[in-house]
Amino acid sequence: MIPAIREMAEDDERRRLAPYASLAAQSRGRAVQIEPCAIRTAFQRDRDRILHCKSFRRLKHKTQCFIAPESDHYRTRLTHTLEVSQIARTIARALRLNEDLCEAIALGHDLGHTPFGHMGERILQELSRGEFRHEKQSIRVVTLIENEGRGLNLSFEVLDGILNHPKHGEPSTLEGRVVSIADRIAYINHDIDDALRAGVLRQSELPAELLAVLGDSHGKRIDTMIRDIIKSSYGRPTIEMSAEVGEATDALRSFMFREVYERETVKGEEIKAARMLRALFGYYGEHLAQLPPEFQPRPGPNGETLAVTDYIACMTDRYAIRAFAKLYIPASEGLETP
Repeated sequence: MIPAIREMAEDDERRRLAPYASLAAQSRGRAVQIEPCAIRTAFQRDRDRILHCKSFRRLKHKTQCFIAPESDHYRTRLTHTLEVSQIARTIARALRLNEDLCEAIALGHDLGHTPFGHMGERILQELSRGEFRHEKQSIRVVTLIENEGRGLNLSFEVLDGILNHPKHGEPSTLEGRVVSIADRIAYINHDIDDALRAGVLRQSELPAELLAVLGDSHGKRIDTMIRDIIKSSYGRPTIEMSAEVGEATDALRSFMFREVYERETVKGEEIKAARMLRALFGYYGEHLAQLPPEFQPRPGPNGETLAVTDYIACMTDRYAIRAFAKLYIPASEGLETP
């Protein structure tokens, strides 16, 4: 007989965590109630469901910032997700918050991201008349698409953290707020690292006044931001940076949008990828029967548009390229050599 391992873990949370931390035993539950696991808490179970789902595995072939990089060392959506999880867990442990909840939210926060990074999101926003946002798509993935349309049946706290992880969101738990700020720490810093590697930025172009506050290396900046959050939030039911570090972080984020995310040298391959996604969207919109069973239109308004959007958003970069090639590029097999 298995000992009451879950109950012991829940008791440990009550004793060890801060009074304002989220307790698995006090979760607001799931859409479909299930028998508690004998070993894992509710949030541990959610983490495992996300980790083992197909959408999580596809993140390894989805662009983070740079499309189709030749080097093995550029980030993908998967490596970004793992970095967010690590940063969030470090902060949560120091502040005596629920690490399991942070990890589950972090692992699931980008499941709805499109192929080809933020450009793919912009294209689907355009084609769906502004209805598409990756955080909302992540919720569709875990509630409607995964598990052959049955979803993962995650707890309220995890869904809330996923939905509200962008900067404009307002998570209802401190753990959700930890993941939100960990996401920004991760992408600002690793996108600088990748931009330097790609030659899009030079070290001398980074704003000296911001480096003086945050640090002159990748590791130092992350360390400064994490330490500042812990110092500013310790012993209080809040997640925040000090004014100095917070303003420098926001300024560095703005610098990255101006000098990297919107720079024409980065957009070169994006133009090709955008044309490809528009072509795929148009084709499948006219050939709905070719969508896989789990992506067939559901009853309700805009069902056909949502079905095509779901299918394309779930594609990896290389799957989208193969699909486009199959539909629009003639096969050379069997042709005579001139």
